[in-house]
Amino acid sequence: MWRDNEQPVSIRREDYQAFDFRIKHVSLRFDLDSHDTRVTSELDIERVSLSDASVDQASLPSLHLDAADLKLHSIAIDGKALDESDYLLESTQLVIHQPPASFRLSIVNSIDPANNTALEGLYQSSGNFCTQCEAQGFRKITYFPDRPDVLATYDVTLVADKTSFPVLLANGNEVDRGDLSDNKHWVRWEDPFPKPSYLFALVAGKLDYIADEYITTSGRRVELRIYVESHNIDRCDYAMRSLKQAMKWDEDVYSLEYDLDIFMIVAVDDFNMGAMENKGLNIFNSKFILADIETATDSDFVGVESVVAHEYFHNWTGNRITCRDWFQLSLKEGLTVFRDQEFSADLNSRAVKRVADVRLLRARQFPEDAGPMAHPIRPESYMEINNFYTVTVYEKGAEVIRMLHTMLGAELFHKGMDLYVERHDGDAATCDDFVDAMQTASGKDLGTFKHWYSQAGTPVVKVNCRHNADSGRYTMAFSQYCPPTPGQKNKRPFHMPVRVGLIDADGKSVALSMADQSTDVADASELVLELKEKSQEFVFENVPAGVVPSLFRNFSAPIALDYQFSDQDLARLVAHDADSFNRWEAAQRLAKRIIKRVADSLPESPTLSDVANDFAQQDSVKAFVHSIVSCWSDNSFDDAQRADMLILPGIEVIPDVDEVVDIDRLYVARKWLKRVLTESLQQNLISTFESIETSESLDSAAMGRRRLKNVCLESLSSLAESEWLDLAFNHYSRSSLMTDRAASLSVLCQTNNEKRQQVLEDFYQRFSDNKLVVDKWFAIQAAADSGDSPERVSVLSQHDAFTFNNPNRVRSLYGVFAMSNPTGFHRRDGEGYALIGNAVRVLDASNPQVAARLVGAFSQWRRFDVQRQTQMRDQLTQLSASADLSPDVFEIVTKSLANP
Repeated sequence: MWRDNEQPVSIRREDYQAFDFRIKHVSLRFDLDSHDTRVTSELDIERVSLSDASVDQASLPSLHLDAADLKLHSIAIDGKALDESDYLLESTQLVIHQPPASFRLSIVNSIDPANNTALEGLYQSSGNFCTQCEAQGFRKITYFPDRPDVLATYDVTLVADKTSFPVLLANGNEVDRGDLSDNKHWVRWEDPFPKPSYLFALVAGKLDYIADEYITTSGRRVELRIYVESHNIDRCDYAMRSLKQAMKWDEDVYSLEYDLDIFMIVAVDDFNMGAMENKGLNIFNSKFILADIETATDSDFVGVESVVAHEYFHNWTGNRITCRDWFQLSLKEGLTVFRDQEFSADLNSRAVKRVADVRLLRARQFPEDAGPMAHPIRPESYMEINNFYTVTVYEKGAEVIRMLHTMLGAELFHKGMDLYVERHDGDAATCDDFVDAMQTASGKDLGTFKHWYSQAGTPVVKVNCRHNADSGRYTMAFSQYCPPTPGQKNKRPFHMPVRVGLIDADGKSVALSMADQSTDVADASELVLELKEKSQEFVFENVPAGVVPSLFRNFSAPIALDYQFSDQDLARLVAHDADSFNRWEAAQRLAKRIIKRVADSLPESPTLSDVANDFAQQDSVKAFVHSIVSCWSDNSFDDAQRADMLILPGIEVIPDVDEVVDIDRLYVARKWLKRVLTESLQQNLISTFESIETSESLDSAAMGRRRLKNVCLESLSSLAESEWLDLAFNHYSRSSLMTDRAASLSVLCQTNNEKRQQVLEDFYQRFSDNKLVVDKWFAIQAAADSGDSPERVSVLSQHDAFTFNNPNRVRSLYGVFAMSNPTGFHRRDGEGYALIGNAVRVLDASNPQVAARLVGAFSQWRRFDVQRQTQMRDQLTQLSASADLSPDVFEIVTKSLANP
């Protein structure tokens, strides 16, 4: 918080300066107490540039240590207590004037973990102590240069009551333990690898654990432990399995071994993020650890597998090599997201994984790139670093790494990774360091490629193709343009891979031979072109007439494609493209085109009856339905891919990012097309639903079968209730799997039928003692597509099980409503906006990070009609006038209101 006359200051990347001191070693002792934890720190420090006798001592740098919510008790250098004139103590820093060139700094301070509702630094969750220090939480623990480029080795001693806190954990390896008087005990941990303060962790409490071991490639034995509260101990096996798979994958693919004697995971209920990669002691939101077939859906299992792998992979891409400053956040996060995506793709369906990743990118990142919070994957400035843990830094950052992998190929990319690790192990590195390693290893000039790191926005790539019947030459002409973003009006060209193919009139792939003889690739059915300039042409020889281009296969670059496909072109691609992603992509394009055409024909506040009868007979609709039906019987599609083909694009991605989102018309048009498609496939959907016997297996094929069965049910829900109501109710009643129960409940929540309430009550009674399942109960209702959803959310916020103190519970109700219920959140009367605005006000006083995530729902207000623009802007304006607004929320509100 800050006083009314203060505002947070922007931090700029160009102002980076290395720290004046080196912290060689950190020794910490924690005497743990809920309201008065005593922290004793001893820091071995030396000035980076030692002075000689000629240097004026008054000009020597002072030592600046960060602080937040700390109470100082004592401070000494080399055992001598400092006089108050030797230092300056403020609420946000401790400044020691002209310290010696080399010295030991001893500080004792106290903190209040029980009242730490922001869940940053050291806090209590369910009575247990735990930490979250990324990005700037360590300053809430003790006085320290809380920045990622200050690396040190640590030893940590934890002291606590033995009965209340039998388990005492910290980073590294346990080296000693013992008992004290008054029923207290202590444990000492040492981490031999230098790390920044944001990777510090401790956990203390009543916890049980499951144990396993992993033998590395070099023969080292690593003990594995997952700690949870005792009543959750039987729901950790899948997370342990995922951890061992991740360890093996990282050795097999990147030759990276784990380096400590033990690897520990702790699951806690109250956590602002998904998980944290603290060296040797990962702390997880329990959502991404606890899973069994009766209480977790298949998507939960996929999330556990992905997040466990992600945090483990950080051991090298994030921990052993960390970030020089927070502007380099994508150095570790974009790279590690790419790695966890590839891990999941290797273990499951690569095609389905790619579709899921692109869906997320388009639904969340593309709008961010086109809005007031647009920033490059390496931002140039920030007010509050917590606001830059974004889909741009993570997901778009991963796409940038994927482009390098696509252009270089797996072998050269691996070589570049090896060089990156060799050069920077133990360092605080930059994004440039990573790209430079790839450039050196591959010999490819990546100077233009670096524009992806410095420029915001989604490039629009326009493609024109022409065929010369006489010569058989086929020309692809590319031009790229990136719209202006805040602070960046004019953009330089991006360097991107363009994976292409050609499909002939018979649906066959055409052999591609480049007219430019400098290429060493000929007669391939697919090529990777490299677009580097504002405009470029590529010419192919011996191409027959009537081909359709398959562009940016596998979504080879995060761009918006501008190519004038005909409806027939898209139908051909859906039926015949050799690239499975582009088959799905063509279906999505055709569906969006139809939905927009129908929406344009509708009156204001339309209903399904307003859709003209002749629309279903139009060639484009027939082509779309026929193409989906053909995919249904295509043996090259697995069950999960068949399910993907049935899911229409969401309302938020149907318009281009520069078009107005007409919620009311698009909603009706989408609902109409879904009904048309379902009616055409009705018997197939019913027979498929009834024929699939779901099992408890967690392999990819079994998950695919369950997904197809439940997507069939969801599709059938677009028909009259008499066609699907009993199917949904019986599916819920007969299944013991959470995947099926949740899917049935989601369908039933779209109605006001009495069976809806019956199932809601049954679900809650069955699982009321399971926090994560109750989160699902809230989330399913918050996402329900019904006219009274704002009122339902308001009522649910008064439920005994709801609390603003748990981030998962807040996200399950308010977060899901704002991000996954467009018709409810954007209801014309503005009640959805008022609901979220009030929640932000409540949250900002206790947990600014969660409040900032929620207020981001208003940042896209300019994309909507005038009435909705006014209502969302009013919420932002009211928030901006609030006293004591946190820096987290202030930054998003002010940037959202700023002129575009």
